[in-house]
Amino acid sequence: MVEFLVSGGPLMVPIVLCSVVSVAVVLERLWALRVARVLPAGFAQEAIARARQGRVEDLAALLSGSRSVAARIGRIVVEERADPMVRDARLAEAGRREAAELERYCAIVGTCASIGPLLGLLGTVQGMIATFATVSSGGIGDMAALAGGIGVALVTTFGGLAVAIPAVVGDRYLLGRVDDRVLELEEWTSALVRAYDEGQQGGVP
Repeated sequence: MVEFLVSGGPLMVPIVLCSVVSVAVVLERLWALRVARVLPAGFAQEAIARARQGRVEDLAALLSGSRSVAARIGRIVVEERADPMVRDARLAEAGRREAAELERYCAIVGTCASIGPLLGLLGTVQGMIATFATVSSGGIGDMAALAGGIGVALVTTFGGLAVAIPAVVGDRYLLGRVDDRVLELEEWTSALVRAYDEGQQGGVP
């Protein structure tokens, strides 16, 4: 494998770096976008139940004890209970901020997916230039020199595509996962607000 990478020339260094970076970012985002980290199921249901029952202090304690994304948003409902308009404005702002946080680093994977083929194409051009330079200086008799240039072209092209294809898949998957998490948060936040308002109007014993 090392010999194969070396045969591609210097351009294989950024190609390999793109591969390493994209894999690292995909793994990090998969960890960050777990349900338990964004909107734990048991926590979500319990928060709505306490809000509907008008148990404000218990709800505040539950939200304070969680480090999930949902808890950070839910605390606004309790903090701004005196002014629904301010509450709604802060919730909208927090939603945008948390959505951006969930999507953080995803652009890196998309960038690696875009520049991988370009680096491979650059390597192809470099290899073909070397091949034509060999032909112009010594004809086509030196097959080893010709094979070297063509080899660089093929290896870098392969490397660029090998990086780009998984990166494209990873990028699309991550963006889809982010959209799912954002939608889940929006639905839960709306349900929590409704439950809280119901609880303040009488609640469920």
